[in-house]
Amino acid sequence: MSIDETTTNQDQLLCQHLADAEFGKIGRRTFFDYRDTGLEAATNGKYRAKVMRATDVMEDTGWHYHECDLQFVYVLKGWVDLEFEGGRVERLAEGASLAIPGGMIHNEIGMSEDYEALEVASPADMGTVPVESPQG
Repeated sequence: MSIDETTTNQDQLLCQHLADAEFGKIGRRTFFDYRDTGLEAATNGKYRAKVMRATDVMEDTGWHYHECDLQFVYVLKGWVDLEFEGGRVERLAEGASLAIPGGMIHNEIGMSEDYEALEVASPADMGTVPVESPQG
């Protein structure tokens, strides 16, 4: 069973198998391919879930924050390094999860060539706001 991209009724079952999934450049980072799971359409934009996987040499994302209620990341393969305002650095490896509240300043500073993760955001159309490097 595959998802119906036109279905936006929250009472409908949403099911997408890997064999039916397509990856493409449908996200904010050029060094990732993204797979849309259909959650945004199914929830009328309340949530978004995308699988992202590394495709190229990582570019510096720069310091930024997101205009959202929540950004949740679950690492499927590989690892990613994130730095947060105040100097905290976290390496997220396979099986790790991280919930970043909206407005929290962070920067992706490294990742493995095989990095793959599930990212869930609320709302679906979260914005990205670049900021100057924080002091400290």
